This record gives sequence, C-alpha cells and structure tokens, in this order.
Amino acid sequence: MSETATEGERQYVGAGRCPDGWVAVVHTVDGFDHAAVFPEVGALWGRYEETAERILVGVPVGLLEGGEDPRPPEPLAREVLGPRASAVVPAPVREATRKRRHATATRVNERKTGRRLSKRAHELAGYIAEVDSLLGAIPEAREVVVESHPELCFRALAGETLSYDAGTAAGYAERLRVLAAFDADAPVDVVNASEATGGHEVRVADVIDATALALTARPGPGEFRSLPTDPPLDPEGLPMRMCYRSERPLGG
Repeated sequence: MSETATEGERQYVGAGRCPDGWVAVVHTVDGFDHAAVFPEVGALWGRYEETAERILVGVPVGLLEGGEDPRPPEPLAREVLGPRASAVVPAPVREATRKRRHATATRVNERKTGRRLSKRAHELAGYIAEVDSLLGAIPEAREVVVESHPELCFRALAGETLSYDAGTAAGYAERLRVLAAFDADAPVDVVNASEATGGHEVRVADVIDATALALTARPGPGEFRSLPTDPPLDPEGLPMRMCYRSERPLGG
C-alpha cells in the first residue's frame, strides 16, 4: 500500500472468483466503497496496489510441490467447518495448477502426492496459478494478498456452523443474516455491490462471498487470525494459512 494513503483512504478488498474472472468488493474503515470485476488478478492488483491495506483472496496461497500430507490449513478448516467441510477443496500441487487439461493435471498431482485431482480442484487451479504467479513476480504483494475462505469467514462471523449450502436459497438467506448481524449495512452493501457488477457474469453468491472476505479484511470486531496460528512456509516462502476474524480462535 502507498505510504501516502490516509486512514480513510486505505482499502480492504475481498476478492473471489467469478465466471468473468475476479469480483472485488472494496471497503474502507467507514464501510462499503465500491465493487468491480477484473479479468485476471494482475489487473486487480494493478488497481489496488497503491491503496489496499489487505486483499483477501478466496483461493489457496502457498502451495506444496509434493508429498502425501495436505496443506496444513486444509484439515484444520475442514475440522472447524464440520458439516460444511466439503467446501474446502484440497489444493493442487504447484506444477498441477499450470496444467490446463484435467487429465494432465491429475496425473501430475497423483505422481507427486499419490492423490488424484478432483474436477472441483482443477476448476480452481487457474485462479490459484494467477495468484501464485503474481506473488512470485511482485514481492511487495506478499504482505497484502492473503488467503482466506468464504465458508471459514462465515463460520467465524456467525460463531457457529452454518446449516445450509451456499448454493441454495436457504443458504443465501442464512449468509445474508450472518453479514447483517456483523454489519447492519451489509444487506444494502450486497445490493450495491451486485449492481456494480452489471454487464459481467457474476453470481449473487460470488458477491456475498466477496463481501464476507472484505468484512474479514476490514478492521472490526474480533481479531484477524489464521489457521494454523503459526503457519509454515511453502518452498517459495509463502505462508500456508487461511485467515478469518473472530473474538476467539477457532478449533483447538
């Protein structure tokens, strides 16, 4: 972030994937500021590199090169989420994120970990590779771009496991209630953010997830925490963690 940015100008960005690339919901300390859609994460970084205090992305940051064990935050997050554990998709190894075809990516992943790569994980791979390449090319971005997971954010903001899947009408209503309990302006902010994405292919669920990420990034009730508390670094020096905001640590 630019050292000349004032407290009120500092931005807190929640960035999630959407069919048209990335949807960003942006807050300042005073609340919702705007939303925008970017074709790739490099364009998102270019827009906010001078103003963003923190950018929470809803994809894995910090990747393994191989080995049988999963990334450390993944089993911890699944344990915390309980019935919603399936929302956490095991990340591909770094090389597999660069493979466009699922068959090729899963061969690489299986050779390096002993595990095949699910189609859901492969759908994330391009987004993961974008962020990984950005952080490899621009060291200063490493202090700003941080991994989170929308479902973990909702679990932390709600103080309990959510009951419904995010893709259902009941799940939409439940998540909107959680956001409103944390920030009374959130329902209107979701509407405004959704309107700002007009002309792009962005689902309402994408906007709600990005809003949860932005509220987690923005200073507010509770502390900014991570799973694990003391995250290990990947071979490229990136911390392997999922961040969230809560009064008390989640899990054991």
